[in-house]
Amino acid sequence: MSVIIEINNITKSYSNNKKEKNVVLKGVSTSIERSKIIALVGPSGVGKSTLLHIIGTIDEPDSGEIIYNIDNIPKKLSQFNRSELDIFRNKTIGFVFQFHYLLPEFTALENVMLPKLISGSKPSDTKKEAIKLLELTGVADKQNNKPMELSGGEQQRIAIARALINKPEIVLADEPTGNLDAKNAMSFVDLIKQIQFEFSTTFIIATHSSEIASISDVVLKMKDGKII
Repeated sequence: MSVIIEINNITKSYSNNKKEKNVVLKGVSTSIERSKIIALVGPSGVGKSTLLHIIGTIDEPDSGEIIYNIDNIPKKLSQFNRSELDIFRNKTIGFVFQFHYLLPEFTALENVMLPKLISGSKPSDTKKEAIKLLELTGVADKQNNKPMELSGGEQQRIAIARALINKPEIVLADEPTGNLDAKNAMSFVDLIKQIQFEFSTTFIIATHSSEIASISDVVLKMKDGKII
């Protein structure tokens, strides 16, 4: 077994306007195997999205540690400063959300290219790679369309192409089929399986979808802020 992420006793709480503390994660610990599809399941409000955000360095835990094993070198996220985290996130992690978050003023192709351009890659090389990913995800014919001109399924396929542009080791997906109809949801599930097979990408997917759970290598169930 090759572990790519170690999650050690993560806690997280938030305070509301009345300064009342809401404890979301209560000591979450688990290991994520490399090149596996992991489904993170449980009722709404149980902490799935919060845990994904902490794994993805978008949020910080109150306590505990996330360790990435990249190139056989363990990296503790707590030891990175903000600039180092930004670079690490851009190179190592791809994100797919329930709402695609494509930038409306850019075309599909430009949206896919953007993360790699931010990392300093040549536009000409980036364009070639982006077109290949749009072909892989089945939306190459939509490369010049803007998000509002696309269906929900097409938007999510472009979002996953964008998530893959920097060849990330891990893709984190938060309810990626939540806004899709049954046909597009199944198509998206098939695409995830294809990508995992072709690129050995590790997927961690927070989901209510039984279809995603059924094709996952591991299902982690959350309840009351813990993995049970």
